[in-house]
Amino acid sequence: MGVRRPFEEGNPLPTRVPPGGCDNAPMSHSQPADDLLAGPPPTRLPDDAPAVREGLDVGEDPAALAAAHPASSLAWAVLAEDTLATAGEPGTAHAVTAYAYARTGYHRGLDALRRAGWRGRGPIPADHVPNQGFLRALLALAEAARLVGEDDEAQRCEQFLRDSGASVDEVRALRG
Repeated sequence: MGVRRPFEEGNPLPTRVPPGGCDNAPMSHSQPADDLLAGPPPTRLPDDAPAVREGLDVGEDPAALAAAHPASSLAWAVLAEDTLATAGEPGTAHAVTAYAYARTGYHRGLDALRRAGWRGRGPIPADHVPNQGFLRALLALAEAARLVGEDDEAQRCEQFLRDSGASVDEVRALRG
């Protein structure tokens, strides 16, 4: 006869009965279990730049707004969008300038997302107004990257939009 191991056929599983026995009571529902398959919750940025939206609504210069509120992705996104509208041919100074504005807005938005608890993945709802500056900067970065010959970056930015739960068309429609 050899050494018996607890999980071999014919050996009962070791059990431990708590003092006082087992009450077989149903599990408590007071603390809901996390749904591990659901993924991270949506990230909603705080509304920390209403002055930028208000200024844009009344026609203020986006460059002045970006200078006054440099952490605002929206101001940088609008600068990029306006510059893209006049960029013309790929590789022009306007295309490079739009790329720089868009990249600035994108990085300011990443900083804000991280402060809001985002960990590199999960939904960034486009219907949440404070998220729109980041998403617009991301789309502008995709468009400007293509104009400066960064096709791989353009594709990554478009994929990032989709991974965030938004589409290129949905974000483009936010431009008004």
